[in-house]
Amino acid sequence: MRKKAEREAESERDRARRERAGERERAEGPPRIKREREAEADSDPEPEVTVRYGRFDPEDRRSRHCPYLDTINRSVLDFDFEKLCSISLSHINVYACLVCGKYFQGRGLKSHAYIHSVQFSHHVFLNLHTLKFYCLPDNYEIIDSSLEDITYVLKPTFTKQQIANLDKQAKLSRAYDGTTYLPGIVGLNNIKANDYANAVLQALSNVPPLRNYFLEEDNYKSIQRPPGDIMFLLVQRFGELMRKLWNPRNFKAHVSPHEMLQAVVLCSKKNFQITKQGDGVDFLSWFLNALHAALGGTKRKKKTIVTDVFQGSMRIFTKKLPHPDLPAEEKEQLLLNTEYQETMVESTFMYLTLDLPTAPLYKDEKEQLIIPQVPLFNILAKFNGITEKEYKTYKENFLKRFQLTRLPPYLIFCIKRFTKNNFFVEKNPTIVNFPITNVDLREYLSEEVQATHIHTTYDLIANIVHDGKPSEGSYRIHVLHHGTGKWYELQDLQVTDILPQMITLSEAYIQIWKRREDEETIQQGA
Repeated sequence: MRKKAEREAESERDRARRERAGERERAEGPPRIKREREAEADSDPEPEVTVRYGRFDPEDRRSRHCPYLDTINRSVLDFDFEKLCSISLSHINVYACLVCGKYFQGRGLKSHAYIHSVQFSHHVFLNLHTLKFYCLPDNYEIIDSSLEDITYVLKPTFTKQQIANLDKQAKLSRAYDGTTYLPGIVGLNNIKANDYANAVLQALSNVPPLRNYFLEEDNYKSIQRPPGDIMFLLVQRFGELMRKLWNPRNFKAHVSPHEMLQAVVLCSKKNFQITKQGDGVDFLSWFLNALHAALGGTKRKKKTIVTDVFQGSMRIFTKKLPHPDLPAEEKEQLLLNTEYQETMVESTFMYLTLDLPTAPLYKDEKEQLIIPQVPLFNILAKFNGITEKEYKTYKENFLKRFQLTRLPPYLIFCIKRFTKNNFFVEKNPTIVNFPITNVDLREYLSEEVQATHIHTTYDLIANIVHDGKPSEGSYRIHVLHHGTGKWYELQDLQVTDILPQMITLSEAYIQIWKRREDEETIQQGA
Protein backbone atom coordinates (compact mmCIF):
# COMPACT_ATOMS: atom_id res chain seq x y z
CA MET A 1 0.00 0.00 0.00
CA ARG A 2 2.87 2.36 0.85
CA LYS A 3 4.55 1.75 -2.53
CA LYS A 4 1.29 2.40 -4.34
CA ALA A 5 0.81 5.70 -2.45
CA GLU A 6 4.44 6.73 -3.28
CA ARG A 7 3.88 5.99 -7.02
CA GLU A 8 0.67 8.06 -7.02
CA ALA A 9 2.42 10.99 -5.26
CA GLU A 10 5.34 10.86 -7.79
CA SER A 11 2.98 10.81 -10.79
CA GLU A 12 1.10 13.77 -9.25
CA ARG A 13 4.40 15.72 -8.97
CA ASP A 14 5.30 14.88 -12.61
CA ARG A 15 1.88 16.08 -13.79
CA ALA A 16 2.26 19.36 -11.86
CA ARG A 17 5.79 19.81 -13.32
CA ARG A 18 4.47 19.25 -16.89
CA GLU A 19 1.64 21.73 -16.33
CA ARG A 20 4.07 24.39 -15.10
CA ALA A 21 6.38 23.79 -18.11
CA GLY A 22 3.39 24.04 -20.46
CA GLU A 23 2.30 27.33 -18.92
CA ARG A 24 5.86 28.69 -19.25
CA GLU A 25 6.09 27.64 -22.94
CA ARG A 26 2.69 29.18 -23.67
CA ALA A 27 3.91 32.43 -22.15
CA GLU A 28 7.35 32.43 -23.82
CA GLY A 29 6.63 30.45 -27.00
CA PRO A 30 8.50 27.41 -28.34
CA PRO A 31 12.31 27.36 -27.93
CA ARG A 32 12.94 28.86 -31.45
CA ILE A 33 10.54 31.77 -30.83
CA LYS A 34 12.02 32.20 -27.36
CA ARG A 35 15.53 32.51 -28.84
CA GLU A 36 14.26 35.09 -31.40
CA ARG A 37 12.61 37.09 -28.63
CA GLU A 38 15.84 37.08 -26.63
CA ALA A 39 17.78 38.29 -29.69
CA GLU A 40 15.23 41.06 -30.32
CA ALA A 41 15.43 42.12 -26.71
CA ASP A 42 19.21 42.23 -26.99
CA SER A 43 19.26 44.42 -30.12
CA ASP A 44 16.39 46.82 -29.56
CA PRO A 45 14.33 46.42 -26.35
CA GLU A 46 11.08 48.27 -25.92
CA PRO A 47 10.95 51.10 -23.39
CA GLU A 48 9.80 50.19 -19.92
CA VAL A 49 6.05 50.25 -19.46
CA THR A 50 4.47 51.83 -16.42
CA VAL A 51 0.97 51.27 -15.10
CA ARG A 52 -1.20 54.34 -14.61
CA TYR A 53 -4.86 54.31 -13.53
CA GLY A 54 -4.96 50.54 -14.00
CA ARG A 55 -3.84 50.81 -17.67
CA PHE A 56 -0.50 50.23 -19.41
CA ASP A 57 1.18 53.52 -20.32
CA PRO A 58 3.89 53.19 -23.01
CA GLU A 59 5.62 56.41 -21.86
CA ASP A 60 8.18 56.09 -19.10
CA ARG A 61 7.84 58.82 -16.44
CA ARG A 62 11.56 59.64 -16.98
CA SER A 63 11.01 60.37 -20.71
CA ARG A 64 10.26 64.06 -20.18
CA HIS A 65 12.84 64.61 -17.41
CA CYS A 66 16.08 63.15 -18.78
CA PRO A 67 19.00 64.57 -16.74
CA TYR A 68 21.57 64.10 -19.54
CA LEU A 69 20.26 66.51 -22.21
CA ASP A 70 22.91 69.08 -21.32
CA THR A 71 25.64 66.58 -22.37
CA ILE A 72 24.55 66.78 -26.06
CA ASN A 73 27.28 68.37 -28.19
CA ARG A 74 25.71 69.79 -31.37
CA SER A 75 29.07 70.99 -32.74
CA VAL A 76 30.22 67.38 -33.39
CA LEU A 77 27.00 66.17 -35.00
CA ASP A 78 27.41 65.41 -38.71
CA PHE A 79 24.68 63.46 -40.52
CA ASP A 80 26.15 63.82 -44.03
CA PHE A 81 28.06 60.54 -43.90
CA GLU A 82 26.83 57.02 -44.51
CA LYS A 83 24.67 55.69 -41.69
CA LEU A 84 26.93 52.78 -40.65
CA CYS A 85 27.88 51.46 -37.21
CA SER A 86 31.48 52.57 -36.55
CA ILE A 87 32.31 49.11 -35.13
CA SER A 88 30.26 46.49 -37.00
CA LEU A 89 29.89 48.57 -40.24
CA SER A 90 26.25 47.43 -40.37
CA HIS A 91 23.55 49.80 -41.59
CA ILE A 92 20.78 48.03 -39.64
CA ASN A 93 19.37 49.68 -36.52
CA VAL A 94 22.03 52.43 -36.24
CA TYR A 95 22.06 55.03 -33.46
CA ALA A 96 24.05 58.27 -33.28
CA CYS A 97 25.67 59.14 -29.97
CA LEU A 98 24.75 62.80 -29.47
CA VAL A 99 27.71 63.39 -27.13
CA CYS A 100 30.59 62.35 -29.45
CA GLY A 101 28.79 62.09 -32.82
CA LYS A 102 29.77 58.46 -33.55
CA TYR A 103 27.36 55.83 -34.93
CA PHE A 104 26.63 52.54 -33.13
CA GLN A 105 24.31 49.60 -33.73
CA GLY A 106 21.45 48.51 -31.45
CA ARG A 107 20.64 49.49 -27.88
CA GLY A 108 20.21 46.10 -26.18
CA LEU A 109 22.40 44.79 -23.35
CA LYS A 110 25.15 43.43 -25.64
CA SER A 111 24.87 46.04 -28.41
CA HIS A 112 27.66 48.43 -29.40
CA ALA A 113 25.61 51.51 -28.42
CA TYR A 114 24.89 50.06 -24.94
CA ILE A 115 28.56 49.17 -24.36
CA HIS A 116 29.62 52.65 -25.54
CA SER A 117 27.15 54.31 -23.14
CA VAL A 118 28.50 52.33 -20.15
CA GLN A 119 32.17 52.64 -21.10
CA PHE A 120 32.24 56.39 -21.84
CA SER A 121 29.17 57.61 -19.87
CA HIS A 122 27.57 58.94 -23.09
CA HIS A 123 23.85 58.59 -22.49
CA VAL A 124 21.80 60.28 -25.24
CA PHE A 125 21.30 58.44 -28.57
CA LEU A 126 19.23 59.07 -31.71
CA ASN A 127 17.84 56.30 -33.90
CA LEU A 128 18.79 57.43 -37.42
CA HIS A 129 15.83 55.64 -38.99
CA THR A 130 12.91 56.27 -36.62
CA LEU A 131 14.25 59.69 -35.45
CA LYS A 132 13.52 58.74 -31.81
CA PHE A 133 15.82 59.67 -28.90
CA TYR A 134 16.84 57.22 -26.17
CA CYS A 135 18.76 57.32 -22.91
CA LEU A 136 21.20 54.45 -22.38
CA PRO A 137 21.95 52.34 -20.44
CA ASP A 138 18.65 53.11 -18.64
CA ASN A 139 16.90 52.44 -21.97
CA TYR A 140 13.93 54.79 -22.06
CA GLU A 141 12.73 57.05 -24.84
CA ILE A 142 13.41 60.77 -24.43
CA ILE A 143 10.59 63.14 -25.36
CA ASP A 144 11.69 66.77 -25.43
CA SER A 145 10.86 69.58 -27.87
CA SER A 146 14.37 71.06 -27.51
CA LEU A 147 15.70 68.17 -29.62
CA GLU A 148 13.64 69.04 -32.72
CA ASP A 149 16.53 71.02 -34.24
CA ILE A 150 18.62 67.82 -34.33
CA THR A 151 15.94 65.78 -36.14
CA TYR A 152 15.49 68.65 -38.62
CA VAL A 153 19.22 68.64 -39.48
CA LEU A 154 19.08 64.86 -39.96
CA LYS A 155 15.95 65.02 -42.11
CA PRO A 156 15.02 68.53 -43.31
CA THR A 157 11.48 68.97 -44.64
CA PHE A 158 9.92 71.79 -46.65
CA THR A 159 6.29 72.86 -46.95
CA LYS A 160 4.88 74.05 -50.28
CA GLN A 161 4.81 77.61 -48.92
CA GLN A 162 8.47 77.47 -47.89
CA ILE A 163 9.45 76.15 -51.34
CA ALA A 164 7.46 78.89 -53.08
CA ASN A 165 9.27 81.58 -51.04
CA LEU A 166 12.84 80.28 -51.55
CA ASP A 167 13.59 82.60 -54.49
CA LYS A 168 11.93 85.62 -52.89
CA GLN A 169 13.94 85.91 -49.69
CA ALA A 170 17.50 87.07 -49.07
CA LYS A 171 17.65 86.16 -45.37
CA LEU A 172 20.97 84.89 -44.02
CA SER A 173 20.95 81.80 -41.80
CA ARG A 174 23.26 81.34 -38.83
CA ALA A 175 25.03 78.01 -38.30
CA TYR A 176 25.64 76.56 -34.82
CA ASP A 177 29.26 77.82 -34.82
CA GLY A 178 28.07 81.38 -35.54
CA THR A 179 28.97 81.58 -39.26
CA THR A 180 26.29 82.95 -41.57
CA TYR A 181 25.29 81.48 -44.91
CA LEU A 182 22.65 81.80 -47.63
CA PRO A 183 20.62 78.58 -48.00
CA GLY A 184 21.47 77.06 -51.39
CA ILE A 185 24.79 78.95 -51.59
CA VAL A 186 26.87 76.63 -49.39
CA GLY A 187 30.17 74.88 -50.04
CA LEU A 188 30.43 71.19 -50.88
CA ASN A 189 33.30 69.22 -49.35
CA ASN A 190 35.94 67.99 -51.82
CA ILE A 191 36.65 64.53 -50.38
CA LYS A 192 39.63 63.94 -52.70
CA ALA A 193 39.08 64.70 -56.40
CA ASN A 194 35.32 65.12 -56.76
CA ASP A 195 35.16 68.87 -57.50
CA TYR A 196 33.93 68.08 -61.04
CA ALA A 197 30.81 66.44 -59.56
CA ASN A 198 30.44 69.13 -56.87
CA ALA A 199 30.26 71.90 -59.49
CA VAL A 200 27.58 70.07 -61.52
CA LEU A 201 25.50 69.26 -58.40
CA GLN A 202 25.74 72.91 -57.25
CA ALA A 203 24.58 74.10 -60.69
CA LEU A 204 21.59 71.72 -60.74
CA SER A 205 20.62 72.68 -57.16
CA ASN A 206 20.14 76.26 -58.38
CA VAL A 207 17.67 75.33 -61.15
CA PRO A 208 14.37 76.22 -59.36
CA PRO A 209 11.90 73.69 -60.91
CA LEU A 210 14.35 70.78 -60.52
CA ARG A 211 15.22 71.88 -56.97
CA ASN A 212 11.55 72.31 -55.97
CA TYR A 213 10.68 68.82 -57.26
CA PHE A 214 13.39 67.16 -55.16
CA LEU A 215 12.82 69.27 -52.04
CA GLU A 216 9.42 67.56 -51.64
CA GLU A 217 9.99 63.83 -51.18
CA ASP A 218 6.34 62.97 -51.91
CA ASN A 219 6.94 63.88 -55.59
CA TYR A 220 9.06 60.77 -56.19
CA LYS A 221 8.56 58.55 -53.12
CA SER A 222 5.85 56.38 -54.70
CA ILE A 223 7.62 55.71 -58.04
CA GLN A 224 7.68 51.95 -58.63
CA ARG A 225 10.98 50.40 -59.71
CA PRO A 226 11.79 46.77 -60.61
CA PRO A 227 13.14 44.57 -57.78
CA GLY A 228 16.90 44.86 -57.34
CA ASP A 229 17.12 48.17 -59.24
CA ILE A 230 19.87 50.28 -57.65
CA MET A 231 19.39 53.36 -59.86
CA PHE A 232 16.59 54.77 -57.68
CA LEU A 233 19.24 55.27 -54.99
CA LEU A 234 20.49 58.14 -57.17
CA VAL A 235 17.08 59.86 -56.92
CA GLN A 236 16.88 59.40 -53.13
CA ARG A 237 20.41 60.68 -52.50
CA PHE A 238 19.97 63.67 -54.85
CA GLY A 239 16.75 64.61 -53.00
CA GLU A 240 18.54 64.35 -49.63
CA LEU A 241 21.40 66.53 -50.93
CA MET A 242 18.96 69.18 -52.23
CA ARG A 243 17.26 69.38 -48.83
CA LYS A 244 20.60 69.68 -47.02
CA LEU A 245 21.89 72.39 -49.37
CA TRP A 246 18.72 74.47 -48.87
CA ASN A 247 18.34 73.75 -45.12
CA PRO A 248 17.98 77.14 -43.32
CA ARG A 249 18.66 75.52 -39.90
CA ASN A 250 21.93 73.68 -40.53
CA PHE A 251 24.55 73.25 -37.78
CA LYS A 252 27.38 74.12 -40.20
CA ALA A 253 27.74 76.34 -43.27
CA HIS A 254 28.80 73.55 -45.63
CA VAL A 255 27.58 70.10 -46.72
CA SER A 256 29.49 66.90 -47.45
CA PRO A 257 28.12 65.09 -50.55
CA HIS A 258 29.51 61.76 -49.29
CA GLU A 259 26.33 59.66 -49.63
CA MET A 260 25.43 61.27 -52.98
CA LEU A 261 28.87 60.48 -54.42
CA GLN A 262 28.80 56.92 -53.12
CA ALA A 263 25.53 56.45 -55.02
CA VAL A 264 27.20 57.94 -58.14
CA VAL A 265 30.15 55.52 -57.88
CA LEU A 266 27.80 52.56 -57.41
CA CYS A 267 25.26 53.49 -60.11
CA SER A 268 27.88 54.47 -62.70
CA LYS A 269 29.77 51.19 -62.10
CA LYS A 270 32.83 53.21 -61.01
CA ASN A 271 33.00 55.28 -64.22
CA PHE A 272 32.87 58.35 -61.96
CA GLN A 273 34.88 58.23 -58.76
CA ILE A 274 35.62 60.30 -55.65
CA THR A 275 39.38 59.67 -55.81
CA LYS A 276 39.95 60.43 -59.51
CA GLN A 277 39.30 63.66 -61.42
CA GLY A 278 36.48 63.31 -63.96
CA ASP A 279 35.06 65.38 -66.79
CA GLY A 280 32.21 67.74 -65.86
CA VAL A 281 30.36 67.38 -69.19
CA ASP A 282 30.58 63.57 -69.15
CA PHE A 283 29.25 63.53 -65.58
CA LEU A 284 26.43 65.99 -66.36
CA SER A 285 25.34 63.97 -69.41
CA TRP A 286 25.36 60.66 -67.51
CA PHE A 287 23.68 62.10 -64.41
CA LEU A 288 20.76 63.75 -66.24
CA ASN A 289 20.05 60.61 -68.28
CA ALA A 290 20.40 58.30 -65.26
CA LEU A 291 18.10 60.55 -63.19
CA HIS A 292 15.53 60.59 -66.02
CA ALA A 293 15.59 56.78 -66.31
CA ALA A 294 15.44 56.24 -62.52
CA LEU A 295 12.34 58.48 -62.31
CA GLY A 296 10.61 56.15 -64.80
CA GLY A 297 11.24 58.19 -67.94
CA THR A 298 11.76 56.71 -71.41
CA LYS A 299 13.55 57.98 -74.50
CA ARG A 300 10.41 58.94 -76.42
CA LYS A 301 7.08 58.77 -74.62
CA LYS A 302 7.33 59.07 -70.85
CA LYS A 303 8.59 62.43 -69.59
CA THR A 304 10.02 63.37 -66.20
CA ILE A 305 11.00 66.58 -64.41
CA VAL A 306 14.45 66.29 -66.07
CA THR A 307 13.06 66.40 -69.62
CA ASP A 308 10.44 69.02 -68.70
CA VAL A 309 13.23 71.36 -67.56
CA PHE A 310 16.13 70.68 -69.94
CA GLN A 311 14.94 68.88 -73.07
CA GLY A 312 14.70 70.72 -76.39
CA SER A 313 14.52 69.46 -79.97
CA MET A 314 16.35 70.08 -83.23
CA ARG A 315 16.55 68.99 -86.85
CA ILE A 316 19.79 67.39 -88.01
CA PHE A 317 20.53 67.53 -91.74
CA THR A 318 23.18 65.01 -92.86
CA LYS A 319 24.88 64.68 -96.25
CA LYS A 320 27.41 61.99 -97.07
CA LEU A 321 30.58 63.13 -98.86
CA PRO A 322 32.54 61.14 -101.48
CA HIS A 323 36.10 60.14 -100.62
CA PRO A 324 38.40 63.19 -101.16
CA ASP A 325 40.93 61.16 -103.19
CA LEU A 326 38.41 60.26 -105.91
CA PRO A 327 38.56 62.04 -109.32
CA ALA A 328 36.23 65.08 -109.73
CA GLU A 329 34.05 63.34 -112.34
CA GLU A 330 33.47 60.33 -110.12
CA LYS A 331 32.62 62.61 -107.18
CA GLU A 332 29.97 64.40 -109.27
CA GLN A 333 28.51 61.08 -110.35
CA LEU A 334 28.34 59.81 -106.76
CA LEU A 335 26.62 62.98 -105.54
CA LEU A 336 23.67 62.14 -107.80
CA ASN A 337 23.10 58.83 -105.97
CA THR A 338 20.38 58.59 -103.30
CA GLU A 339 23.00 57.57 -100.75
CA TYR A 340 24.68 60.98 -101.06
CA GLN A 341 21.49 63.06 -100.82
CA GLU A 342 20.77 65.13 -97.72
CA THR A 343 18.63 63.45 -95.05
CA MET A 344 16.85 65.04 -92.12
CA VAL A 345 16.00 63.59 -88.68
CA GLU A 346 14.24 65.11 -85.68
CA SER A 347 16.20 64.69 -82.46
CA THR A 348 15.94 65.76 -78.82
CA PHE A 349 18.80 67.20 -76.74
CA MET A 350 19.57 67.82 -73.07
CA TYR A 351 22.42 70.26 -73.80
CA LEU A 352 24.05 71.96 -76.79
CA THR A 353 27.77 71.44 -77.52
CA LEU A 354 29.47 74.62 -78.73
CA ASP A 355 32.71 74.19 -80.71
CA LEU A 356 35.58 76.64 -80.15
CA PRO A 357 37.81 77.84 -83.01
CA THR A 358 41.28 76.27 -83.01
CA ALA A 359 43.72 78.01 -80.65
CA PRO A 360 46.77 79.69 -82.30
CA LEU A 361 50.03 77.75 -82.33
CA TYR A 362 52.42 80.71 -82.45
CA LYS A 363 53.47 83.30 -79.90
CA ASP A 364 53.00 87.02 -80.38
CA GLU A 365 55.73 89.69 -80.67
CA LYS A 366 56.36 89.80 -76.92
CA GLU A 367 56.97 86.05 -76.80
CA GLN A 368 53.72 85.46 -74.98
CA LEU A 369 50.92 83.22 -76.09
CA ILE A 370 47.87 85.06 -77.37
CA ILE A 371 44.71 84.11 -75.49
CA PRO A 372 42.10 84.24 -78.25
CA GLN A 373 38.57 85.45 -77.64
CA VAL A 374 35.36 84.58 -79.45
CA PRO A 375 31.82 86.02 -79.08
CA LEU A 376 29.14 83.58 -77.91
CA PHE A 377 27.00 84.29 -80.99
CA ASN A 378 29.86 83.15 -83.28
CA ILE A 379 29.93 79.67 -81.78
CA LEU A 380 26.10 79.56 -81.59
CA ALA A 381 26.02 79.91 -85.41
CA LYS A 382 26.42 76.11 -85.53
CA PHE A 383 22.66 75.88 -84.83
CA ASN A 384 21.34 78.45 -87.35
CA GLY A 385 20.40 75.79 -89.92
CA ILE A 386 22.87 77.14 -92.51
CA THR A 387 26.37 76.55 -91.11
CA GLU A 388 27.72 73.16 -92.18
CA LYS A 389 30.30 71.20 -90.27
CA GLU A 390 32.31 68.22 -91.49
CA TYR A 391 32.36 65.08 -89.35
CA LYS A 392 34.91 62.36 -90.08
CA THR A 393 34.64 58.70 -89.17
CA TYR A 394 37.11 55.89 -89.82
CA LYS A 395 35.61 55.16 -93.24
CA GLU A 396 33.28 58.00 -94.25
CA ASN A 397 32.90 61.78 -94.13
CA PHE A 398 29.65 63.66 -93.52
CA LEU A 399 28.45 67.25 -93.66
CA LYS A 400 25.96 68.17 -90.95
CA ARG A 401 23.93 71.24 -90.11
CA PHE A 402 21.60 71.81 -87.17
CA GLN A 403 18.44 73.84 -86.61
CA LEU A 404 16.61 74.23 -83.31
CA THR A 405 12.86 73.51 -83.29
CA ARG A 406 12.05 73.79 -79.56
CA LEU A 407 13.79 75.68 -76.78
CA PRO A 408 13.58 74.27 -73.21
CA PRO A 409 12.83 76.42 -70.12
CA TYR A 410 16.46 75.92 -69.03
CA LEU A 411 19.15 75.63 -71.69
CA ILE A 412 22.56 74.05 -71.04
CA PHE A 413 25.61 75.01 -73.13
CA CYS A 414 28.71 72.79 -73.01
CA ILE A 415 31.72 74.57 -74.50
CA LYS A 416 34.04 71.98 -76.03
CA ARG A 417 37.44 72.82 -74.54
CA PHE A 418 39.09 69.40 -74.67
CA THR A 419 40.21 67.45 -77.75
CA LYS A 420 41.60 63.93 -77.45
CA ASN A 421 44.02 62.23 -79.78
CA ASN A 422 46.07 59.04 -79.56
CA PHE A 423 48.70 60.62 -77.33
CA PHE A 424 47.19 63.21 -74.98
CA VAL A 425 44.27 65.49 -74.15
CA GLU A 426 44.63 69.10 -75.26
CA LYS A 427 42.77 72.07 -73.76
CA ASN A 428 41.63 75.10 -75.74
CA PRO A 429 42.03 78.25 -73.58
CA THR A 430 39.85 80.50 -75.79
CA ILE A 431 37.78 82.98 -73.75
CA VAL A 432 34.11 83.12 -74.76
CA ASN A 433 32.65 86.63 -74.56
CA PHE A 434 29.03 86.39 -73.47
CA PRO A 435 26.48 88.75 -71.91
CA ILE A 436 25.06 87.72 -68.52
CA THR A 437 21.49 88.54 -69.56
CA ASN A 438 19.26 89.07 -72.54
CA VAL A 439 20.54 86.44 -75.00
CA ASP A 440 17.88 86.09 -77.71
CA LEU A 441 17.92 82.76 -79.58
CA ARG A 442 14.96 83.41 -81.92
CA GLU A 443 17.15 83.46 -85.05
CA TYR A 444 18.29 79.87 -84.38
CA LEU A 445 14.73 78.53 -84.59
CA SER A 446 13.23 77.43 -87.92
CA GLU A 447 10.81 79.98 -89.41
CA GLU A 448 7.64 77.92 -88.90
CA VAL A 449 8.27 77.48 -85.14
CA GLN A 450 9.33 81.08 -84.45
CA ALA A 451 5.68 82.15 -84.33
CA THR A 452 4.83 79.55 -81.65
CA HIS A 453 7.79 80.53 -79.43
CA ILE A 454 6.76 83.72 -77.65
CA HIS A 455 9.72 83.71 -75.23
CA THR A 456 13.20 83.14 -76.65
CA THR A 457 15.33 85.36 -74.38
CA TYR A 458 17.65 83.74 -71.83
CA ASP A 459 19.55 84.90 -68.72
CA LEU A 460 22.57 83.11 -67.24
CA ILE A 461 22.04 81.45 -63.83
CA ALA A 462 25.10 79.14 -63.51
CA ASN A 463 28.58 79.08 -65.03
CA ILE A 464 31.02 76.19 -64.40
CA VAL A 465 34.69 76.99 -64.99
CA HIS A 466 37.64 74.64 -65.53
CA ASP A 467 41.06 75.97 -64.47
CA GLY A 468 44.47 74.44 -65.13
CA LYS A 469 45.66 71.46 -67.15
CA PRO A 470 43.20 68.97 -68.72
CA SER A 471 43.95 66.06 -66.38
CA GLU A 472 45.00 67.92 -63.23
CA GLY A 473 42.79 71.02 -63.30
CA SER A 474 40.13 72.13 -60.83
CA TYR A 475 36.50 73.22 -61.11
CA ARG A 476 34.67 76.20 -59.67
CA ILE A 477 31.19 77.56 -60.28
CA HIS A 478 29.44 80.94 -60.44
CA VAL A 479 25.79 80.86 -59.40
CA LEU A 480 23.09 83.50 -59.24
CA HIS A 481 21.12 83.72 -55.98
CA HIS A 482 17.59 84.56 -57.13
CA GLY A 483 16.53 86.12 -53.81
CA THR A 484 19.34 88.70 -53.66
CA GLY A 485 20.12 88.98 -57.40
CA LYS A 486 23.83 88.63 -56.50
CA TRP A 487 26.44 86.32 -58.01
CA TYR A 488 28.56 83.98 -55.88
CA GLU A 489 31.66 81.92 -56.65
CA LEU A 490 31.86 78.47 -55.05
CA GLN A 491 34.98 76.31 -55.05
CA ASP A 492 34.72 73.35 -52.70
CA LEU A 493 34.12 74.90 -49.23
CA GLN A 494 34.95 78.48 -50.25
CA VAL A 495 32.02 80.81 -50.98
CA THR A 496 32.70 84.39 -52.11
CA ASP A 497 30.59 87.02 -53.83
CA ILE A 498 31.72 88.08 -57.31
CA LEU A 499 30.97 90.92 -59.72
CA PRO A 500 29.05 89.82 -62.84
CA GLN A 501 31.68 91.50 -65.04
CA MET A 502 34.34 89.08 -63.73
CA ILE A 503 32.37 85.98 -64.79
CA THR A 504 32.95 86.56 -68.50
CA LEU A 505 36.76 86.55 -68.03
CA SER A 506 36.84 82.89 -66.98
CA GLU A 507 37.29 79.77 -69.10
CA ALA A 508 33.61 78.82 -69.08
CA TYR A 509 32.95 75.10 -69.58
CA ILE A 510 29.27 74.49 -68.75
CA GLN A 511 26.54 77.15 -68.59
CA ILE A 512 22.86 76.99 -67.58
CA TRP A 513 20.55 79.68 -69.00
CA LYS A 514 17.00 80.42 -67.82
CA ARG A 515 14.29 81.43 -70.29
CA ARG A 516 12.35 84.59 -69.43
CA GLU A 517 8.68 83.67 -69.29
CA ASP A 518 7.50 87.28 -69.00
CA GLU A 519 8.99 90.72 -68.48
CA GLU A 520 11.10 89.61 -65.55
CA THR A 521 13.34 91.99 -63.68
CA ILE A 522 16.79 92.17 -65.20
CA GLN A 523 19.40 90.79 -62.81
CA GLN A 524 21.43 93.11 -60.67
CA GLY A 525 24.78 94.13 -62.16
CA ALA A 526 23.91 93.05 -65.70
